[in-house]
Parts: sequence; structure tokens; C-alpha cells
Amino acid sequence: MDIKNNILETIGNTPLVQLHKVVRDLPCRVLMKVETFNPGHSIKDRMALKMVEDAEADGRLQPGGTIIECTSGNTGMGLALAACVRGYRCIFTTSDKQSKEKLDILRAMGAEVIVCPTNVTPEDPRSYYSVARRLSEEIPNSFWFNQYDNLSNRLAHYESTGPEIWRQTDGQITHLVVGVGTGGTISGTGRYLKEQNPAVQVWGVDTYGSVFKKYHETGEFDEKEIYPYITEGIGEDILPANVDFSVIDLFEKVTDKDGAVMARRLAREEGLLLGYSAGSAVAGLLQLRDRLKPDDLVVVVIHDHGSRYIGKLYNDDWMRDRGFLDTELRVRDLITQKKESAFASIAPSASVREALKMMKQYDFSQVPVVDGETIVGAIIETDVLNFLLANPLEHSEKTVADIMRKPFPEVSTDMTLSELGKHISKENPAVVATDRSGRKHLVAQYDILRAF
Repeated sequence: MDIKNNILETIGNTPLVQLHKVVRDLPCRVLMKVETFNPGHSIKDRMALKMVEDAEADGRLQPGGTIIECTSGNTGMGLALAACVRGYRCIFTTSDKQSKEKLDILRAMGAEVIVCPTNVTPEDPRSYYSVARRLSEEIPNSFWFNQYDNLSNRLAHYESTGPEIWRQTDGQITHLVVGVGTGGTISGTGRYLKEQNPAVQVWGVDTYGSVFKKYHETGEFDEKEIYPYITEGIGEDILPANVDFSVIDLFEKVTDKDGAVMARRLAREEGLLLGYSAGSAVAGLLQLRDRLKPDDLVVVVIHDHGSRYIGKLYNDDWMRDRGFLDTELRVRDLITQKKESAFASIAPSASVREALKMMKQYDFSQVPVVDGETIVGAIIETDVLNFLLANPLEHSEKTVADIMRKPFPEVSTDMTLSELGKHISKENPAVVATDRSGRKHLVAQYDILRAF
């Protein structure tokens, strides 16, 4: 039997998944290392377990002790898993910008969570760094893991993430793209890959409000670069010891909006419900498209699962409040609001009588005419009525092809209502839109009226 002794044995060996739609403008193949397959649904499970094992080995973490850590949520989850299995208590400090889902998950795993203000310096006694340090000094038999400076962090990725990617790509990887927070993932993975092939490019994704990019390019720690940002999981106002700048070839900054919008695109277009920083990583890669060639093989390593952000970037109201979504409705919004989303059509060979029966039965005012997979025309209720009034004795012999008009215009689901208005007229009371899954939808005047 193939049985794991405990949940910690399921960490690692996550899949590589090829991206398609969101990277269609890139000249090369792009793979994503989907770390959400770890039991804690993030890449931080790897380094959390490594830090625990190393602390146990050298006596810093004693039986029955207390794990203390400052975390944005994901490292805390990995440590909580280890604590559940190995019998430790957990106290986590975090910042007030983290999603409620992250905090609730940590508490569900038995951890005590202390929320600290974001907009303070690391040295401020209220910061989540300082609070964690103070607690470790006050609580007997406790250990503050300090993922930022604990080098077991990047060693975990040197020993696991790097070798996995090299093996899974058969050594053909040319670019590694990672969002940088503590720096452990990019530094450990990048170091291993460059040891195998020094030509591998390691690109770090940063956020506006973080010091990494300017420090990497100039060697200057510029406090003017530091200001509040919304993106979770990447960027820092400190220089963690785990960030090995010599391994990283360049940094690219991504706005809060671009990261959030791309995360939603990954869910909608690729079926990958991922965290905020995953959107930033892919958005950063797209910004660097001019540096890529057709024979390149890019691997994007992502951090966590989208379930931690349901109340934030996957919430339309939250996105609109921050100006990340257009306030104007789009065709896809009309489709979502439709009670009946099935695409009804009629064949050109059907009789006018059949068309009338269908329109009466389902209360359709307009119907596309489809021959096989092709839309060849359209009929509306006035077409049928006018024909019947003019030909009361012939309607049983005539076909839809005899009375149909030109097909309804086909539009994008991204089209706004103001743009849609240019296509709706007396001659065209409806349009046809195809969603990203390939399903067709009829959007009529009535659907537009219902949206207001």
C-alpha cells in the first residue's frame, strides 16, 4: 500500500503546468510550478518544514516548545502543519493588510494570531517583526524562526524546488521567474539552477513600495522607495538575509492593479485559482516579453492558493473600490446575470411554423440561425409575424432560410455597454458573444435593460 505516515510527507513534488491564454503574446513556452498542491496550499510548506527540522536538530526547538513567527500567512500555515504533527504551540504575528481568510486558516490550525500595523518601520515596537522578537524573549521554551534571516529557508529550495524543476524540465529551463518576499525561493532555487547551467536567467518580481529593485540595481537602500502597497507576499521594506542578490539577474516591478487583474485572468482563462503574488509574477513576465526568444523555456514559481483572497481580489466590490475593475459593465457581466445561459438556435431548413412554435414555447423574441457550427442568419419575431400576415396560406411550406436576415453581430465578452450600444439597433436587436470556454451566448436588448 502507498500510504504517507503523516501530512508532512506530502510536501513537495508539485506539478509543472503549461500556460496558454494569458501568455499568448509571448514568443516562448511558459510553465508554472503550481505550489498550491502542497498540503498547506503554498510553497512555504517546504521551508517551514526545513526550518523546523533544522531547529530540532540543533536544539533551538525543544519538545513541547512554542513556535513564534512573523508571517503574511503562508509560512505560518506550513509551521502550523508541522506543529500539529509534532506537538508544538504556535504564536504568529502578521500585518493588518493580510486577508481575513489567511488569519482564519491559521486560527483553524490552532495557532494564536496577533495582528500588527503595516505602516510602521521594522524597528517600531508595534511591527510584526518586533512583536515576534519580543515574544520569543518573554516566553520560555520558545523559538522565533525569523524566516527573513533564517537560511534554512533558502536551503529548503536549494534542496527541493531547484532539483525538481531541473528534473521536470529535463534541464531545458532558460528562465526562472519568482515573486520576491523573504527571498528564500528565488535564491535557493536560482542558485541550484545556475549551478547546473550558469546561463539560466533568474528574474525577481517586485512591487511598488518595496526596496528590492533599486537596491539590486544601485546598491542603495533608499527609504524613499518604501510606501504602503496592497500586494501580498512579495516586496519588503528590509533586506532579508535570505535574498542572495548575486543569484538574481534582474528585478521587475508590478503595480497592485496589474497583479490583481492577472490573478483573476489566471483563474478565468487557465483554471488556476492562485494568490495575489502569482498574478504579479505572470504580469511581470509579460512586461519583460522583449527579452524572450522562441526557444526559451520559462518557469514561473508561484506562492499560494486563491482561496486565501476570496474576500479581496476575487471580490468584485473590493476590486472596484480600489479602481482595479472598470465600473462600467461589460458583456460578460450581462451573460453572468442571465437566468438562462443556454444558446438556443434554429436550423435554416426548419419551417417557419417550427420557428413560430419555438419562439412561442420559450418566449424568444430573436433566434440565431445556425447551420452546423456556423451562424448563417437570424430571425426576430417581427420577421415571423410580417411573413405570416403577408402569406397566411404559405407558412407551412416556407423555411427559415426564406425569411432570415443577416447574422447578429458577434462581439467580445470584454466589450463595455457603451461600446455594445453601437451594435444594437432596430435591425440588430441582439448580439452573439463567445466566452473563453468557447460557449456562445445571445445578448438581447432585454438583457441590457435588466442590467440597469
